[in-house]
Amino acid sequence: MKSKTLYANNWEYLLDELRRLDLLIRLEILKQHQSGPQNPWEQLKGLVLSEGEIARLLAEDGGRGDNPADAQDAEIKRLTGALFKIQTQIQKQRCASLEAGIYLTLPYLAQLFQLDPVEEQCLIICLAPELDRKYEKLYAYLQDDVTCKKPSVDLVLKLLFTSVVDRLIGRRLFEDRSPLLQFRLLHLTPNSLNQQSMLLSRFIKLDDRIVNFLLGLPQMDAGLGKAARLVIPQFAVETSPLPESGLQEAGAGLDRRIYEFTSWSLNDARQIYPLFYLRGAYGSGQLQVVERVSCKLGINLIIADVKKMLAGETPFEDIAWLLGRESLLQPAALCYENFDALLQDEERSGRHVDLLLENLAIFPGLTFLIGCNPWKPRGSLPSHLFIDVELSIPGERERKELWERFRAGYRFEEDLDAGELSGKFRFTRGQIKDALAAAQTLARWRDPGDGRITRQDFHAACRNQAHHRLSDKARQISLRYGWKDIVLPTDARNQLREICSQVRHRHVVHGQWGFDRRHSLGGLNALFHGPPGTGKTMAAEIIAGETGLDLYKIDLSQVVSKYIGETEQNLHQIFQEAQSSHTILFFDEADALFGKRSEVKDAHDRYANVEIAYLLQKMEEYDGIVILATNFRQNMDDAFVRRLHFAVEFPFPDERYREKIWTGIWPENTPRSSDLDFSWLARTFRITGGNIRNIVVAAAFLAAEESCPVAMRHLVRATRRELQKMGKLCSKDDFGEYYEMLEQGV
Repeated sequence: MKSKTLYANNWEYLLDELRRLDLLIRLEILKQHQSGPQNPWEQLKGLVLSEGEIARLLAEDGGRGDNPADAQDAEIKRLTGALFKIQTQIQKQRCASLEAGIYLTLPYLAQLFQLDPVEEQCLIICLAPELDRKYEKLYAYLQDDVTCKKPSVDLVLKLLFTSVVDRLIGRRLFEDRSPLLQFRLLHLTPNSLNQQSMLLSRFIKLDDRIVNFLLGLPQMDAGLGKAARLVIPQFAVETSPLPESGLQEAGAGLDRRIYEFTSWSLNDARQIYPLFYLRGAYGSGQLQVVERVSCKLGINLIIADVKKMLAGETPFEDIAWLLGRESLLQPAALCYENFDALLQDEERSGRHVDLLLENLAIFPGLTFLIGCNPWKPRGSLPSHLFIDVELSIPGERERKELWERFRAGYRFEEDLDAGELSGKFRFTRGQIKDALAAAQTLARWRDPGDGRITRQDFHAACRNQAHHRLSDKARQISLRYGWKDIVLPTDARNQLREICSQVRHRHVVHGQWGFDRRHSLGGLNALFHGPPGTGKTMAAEIIAGETGLDLYKIDLSQVVSKYIGETEQNLHQIFQEAQSSHTILFFDEADALFGKRSEVKDAHDRYANVEIAYLLQKMEEYDGIVILATNFRQNMDDAFVRRLHFAVEFPFPDERYREKIWTGIWPENTPRSSDLDFSWLARTFRITGGNIRNIVVAAAFLAAEESCPVAMRHLVRATRRELQKMGKLCSKDDFGEYYEMLEQGV
């Protein structure tokens, strides 16, 4: 064999290793010949492999390769010399190639997992059948069994060690804690005839991912399935997660700080890797930051979806382990997105999180976690430095710039004020882009020919950006009412309009005028107080419709708990979900939650006061709209009242307002008789708008039963039913001239 200075490539090096393996097999065959007579069943071709066929497989010159019995010692000496020569040549050429920067997979794998030369040769023995099926026949011949096409532990030890003592010591290669098995480079399988076979009888299979690695194939481990993907640096997303105006301050600055810190830690003598936890709302750009950092470092990036890891058929712990090994093989930084999925189930979250952290110690490297909620690991991490990085939602001015920039490529039916949008919707960069794209889709569906986005399209798209689980403890209220439907005194109506105005002009006061930098303003809190049925829920619907936000009515039965701490936990979830989904929270009968704190006489009073204090804290932190509705303002805690921006009174309607309600409550398509006397109804019955609505609906059903327009007799009968429901006695004097309608039962 002609000696070369360097290997041209990895394949040329592997071919030399296979030539060395061929010499080892030749020597083992000769040794078997010396130790016993020839096989008398050689003539049973197809069942037994003949020596002639084996000689043909191993012959370099294509000849029979038969040697006289008296020349076997000389042949063994010749092969031993040839083996020493090729080993020396391979070692010298390998070292020179590595120094020259030529990439050879086996030496790199040995460096990664601290393999010694014997362990490397074990890998070559197991790799050979993956490259050439002739080795299956050779291994079957050496093991005297045509069905044994994989090398057994016994065969590997015979090929690698000459003495019995060395073979006993060599058994360490196949211990559970050996690198070959600890890192799952090899797999031991039992003999098919004996599932509890001894170690020497077990067969060895090279891991499929390691086969591909040795052959220089870059694809990731098939066991990862769809739970992970590989990002190559040159294809990484180059977009900044933040607007250009804040790029140097926050966007590129964050990328630069992570890059500089990582470079410092990797060059530090302690070799401690950073573990970054990037948290923020959906669309904050955590993944883009990670991709930009990997781009600057010039390393691959493996992105694993924790949700898919939990939902896959492969056990979570197996996928997590394979990800760690894959990060070394690539090599690549490792990023776990949707990390919050591990924190939702307390029973398994600790076990799975601990498992990930244990894998970091086994496979140390640059690691990123991406989530939304705050989290810190328990205890210290010996191999990593934990860095908590929060990507906050852009401020008012930054959001305005984002709206102006991203909406440039869309056509709108009417101009939308970017400042109003930034104040109304606390969206991240990603949510803004998604909202505009969704609005365009809605517009195309509604009118394929035009495609211009209407205000309704846009608000619907923005509401669809809500990612929450509020439906567990709240009910979304359908928005049916407008300004024309509500009857209130002028001052109360003006206050409702001022609430809407503050939402629309929030960007001016908080953003342009700088009030958010000088004062902790938070969101907007309003109290609606008045008797039942005076329009408090209707007013909340009108505000939601005017501002284009969703309205959720909190279900107190799902929030208040007799168990200590559960009420606070439920409220925390409600406010957290509402913060991310930009909704209006409507607490009806709010005095049940926001009532006055009492003197502490027992443990129940103490914990009740703790709940109220917690509510005060959450209201201050919440940046959206909270509407409290109560029938008795005097029952509200003074601390809540001080934190209110508006306190709107819904008074009991007098005769003038009752007549307006009677007149305006009817749908346009409702047929009505000319004998309806709304003035008499308003003057005679002192009831609220809610009672009037119930009467009108009941009267409509009575009229539908008779297939005629709604007449005064229907209203009179429905009024009596409503009064009876309220516990009032209905006398003849109450109905006057219309009492006969009741007596007649018509």
